[in-house]
Amino acid sequence: MISILETPPDEIIENVSQLANDLDAKIPAKKIDRNLLIGTWNIRAFGNLTRKWQSDDDDSPKRDLHSVLCISEIIKRFDVIAIQEVKANIRALRDTLKLLGNNWSLILTDVSKGDSGNGERMAYLFDTRRVQLSGLACELVVPNEWTKGITDNALAEQFVRTPYAVSFRSNDQTFILVTLHIKYGKKSSERIKELKGIAEWLADWASNINAYDQNLIALGDFNIDARGDLLDKTFLSEGLYVPPQLQNEAVTRSIFNETKYYDQIAWFNSDGKIPRLSMEFIDGGNYDFVPYALENRKMTKRSLSYLMSDHYPLWAEFKV
Repeated sequence: MISILETPPDEIIENVSQLANDLDAKIPAKKIDRNLLIGTWNIRAFGNLTRKWQSDDDDSPKRDLHSVLCISEIIKRFDVIAIQEVKANIRALRDTLKLLGNNWSLILTDVSKGDSGNGERMAYLFDTRRVQLSGLACELVVPNEWTKGITDNALAEQFVRTPYAVSFRSNDQTFILVTLHIKYGKKSSERIKELKGIAEWLADWASNINAYDQNLIALGDFNIDARGDLLDKTFLSEGLYVPPQLQNEAVTRSIFNETKYYDQIAWFNSDGKIPRLSMEFIDGGNYDFVPYALENRKMTKRSLSYLMSDHYPLWAEFKV
């Protein structure tokens, strides 16, 4: 059986090198004691893999060692990254961690049970040379009393995939990342209750001076269809802020539809009762891996989505 740490075939080495060169040009470099790069990525059905450098047409799953090499090459550009759609089987995730090396670590949830949970986990991967855990890890549960303004019985059930909050520290900055994968549902209106629920939860936490920390960043797949639609307005209704760089129409989220606005990185930036994020935002964007990842295999986007993802990773750079 092939190990992910074995030397790949020459054409794969060349392809990953091309991807790395493109990443060098498009993602900010890590600068010691100067910046912090936070990412989020819904990696499609990130679970099992076929232990070959290149999967065949009749292999299941389609994800192979070549694709994990490309995924790892992207992830290592960030200091900490939230990952959605991690499955019960974490073989691909374990191989990713092996490639990232001993300086990288992982913290993740258990599997969301039930059909609607889709057997998913949420995870954070982080470079321990630049980011450390700072003491808090929890899944968020919205109180049933908070039904006012969210619609009757909206929270009779909790989040389909429970939001995952973890505190980190970089230099002298403590911050809490809260990642979530909103249920897609049969209709977009079904997403309103979870979007409103997470917005209220975060606003309540960030305004509580007795909270573990008030420096909150929400990131993940919120399944927002379009900029400025009702889903977007609901997500921002309690004061969350998405910087213009990430609202830019050029910063696409889906490899299939440029207008989709699924993934977000947001924080509180007002002067009201909720304190502003203490870290200074520098820049943000997405990363379009389609032109280079597995390029030597001449795949359709549909095929590529099963090996890489149907989402682009999203990133934000902060001054620390």
